[in-house]
Amino acid sequence: MDPVGVQICLLYVGPRGHPLDQRTLRIIAGKYRGRRLKSPPSLETRPTSDRLRETLFNILAPRIKDARFLDLCAGSGAVGIEALSRGAAHAMFVDQSRPMCALIETNLGALNVEQDDFDVLAAEALEFLRRRVTQGSELFDLIYFDPPYAADYEMVLDCIGDHTKSLLKEDGRVLAEHSRKLDLNTEYGKLRRYRELKQGESCLSFYEAS
Repeated sequence: MDPVGVQICLLYVGPRGHPLDQRTLRIIAGKYRGRRLKSPPSLETRPTSDRLRETLFNILAPRIKDARFLDLCAGSGAVGIEALSRGAAHAMFVDQSRPMCALIETNLGALNVEQDDFDVLAAEALEFLRRRVTQGSELFDLIYFDPPYAADYEMVLDCIGDHTKSLLKEDGRVLAEHSRKLDLNTEYGKLRRYRELKQGESCLSFYEAS
């Protein structure tokens, strides 16, 4: 089990009684502490809750420094940006929506994040992973997978599990956020779930390469 480190989260701010209107995300720890991020106005994009994000980064704290982080189905990019704020060396943001990718770039630009510290790519998750495997690109320390809860998780996790050596560093981790009503497998190829954490309607499944 990973040790718990310094507390970190993204605070969700919205008008009282209307939490999904005019949403604002604020980084409250790390290099960009206190800076606000633009959030997608559409209800089709579900932001990870502040409480769940706090828990996630408490667990990941010992692994964030100098890590290469993949924010897969990135949305506003809040999770990957929080990783950069906490000292990740590089973040790759992947989302199939071009407007979301533009929003991510806007958020990164507002923070003056160095160009060498990130990449933003408009691509479907499975397509991106398959292309990454064939290209033999640099490996990731952490992959955070947070698609719409109704999405098919199996194909993406199977792909990662079948190609861990082409995607993950030896001590790498895969984290999937999903509905607590969805029971993900304990194993996908060489991926093995070593921890499961439930909060409200959401769940985080933590995987490592066996």
